[in-house]
Amino acid sequence: MRDLPALPGIPVTLRRSARASRFSLRVSRLDGRVTLTLPVRARESDGIAFLHAQEDWLRRALASMPQTPQLTFGVTFPLEGQALVLTPGAGRLIRTEGAALVVPGDAARLGARLSAWLKARARDRLAAASDRHAAALGRPYTALTLRDTRSRWGSCTHDGRLMYNWRLIMAPPAVLDYVAAHEVAHLAQMNHSAAFWSTVARLLPGYEAQRRWLKAHGQELQGWRFDTGN
Repeated sequence: MRDLPALPGIPVTLRRSARASRFSLRVSRLDGRVTLTLPVRARESDGIAFLHAQEDWLRRALASMPQTPQLTFGVTFPLEGQALVLTPGAGRLIRTEGAALVVPGDAARLGARLSAWLKARARDRLAAASDRHAAALGRPYTALTLRDTRSRWGSCTHDGRLMYNWRLIMAPPAVLDYVAAHEVAHLAQMNHSAAFWSTVARLLPGYEAQRRWLKAHGQELQGWRFDTGN
């Protein structure tokens, strides 16, 4: 993959794929990244011509993208389903004070400090939820890791390793609990069969509302950037 200086003001990444049979243009709904995919044997000049032919559509698609929230002091930030104002403060520890999420230290390090704190908090909450559901199921897991994945909120391997997206700490606690129940259920059912969903329902009755919340609002959690704008 490499960047193309093809359209003014729009960075475009060129990707060649052995599976592609035609040109395709994709705009990521997570970060607005534009990718032009070409078949392996296609001429780059033809791909760029295709890109220019789609310029009007591309600019409309980018204009309709939701604005990426800026991580700065004074902005409202979601923590465990609550809308808290990021606020500078004295001391060393990040903490909540009423409707404020107080982050001491230099504003230039806001993203790094906050993300580290969120990961630690997410690990505590997800470990507690996973322990509870695994005990109820009678199936222990072997490891728990956190990642910042774009395509999934959690996973479970055949050898019992659980992985979660740490951004779940921004969602309401019941939503985090649903994802934990979902992944722990895979310890018994490594599929999405009716038996699997029956296991999820046994671990967490009424899970459907939390699943709907994540589908409706998960992209908002993915939109926060902790490496820029802070």
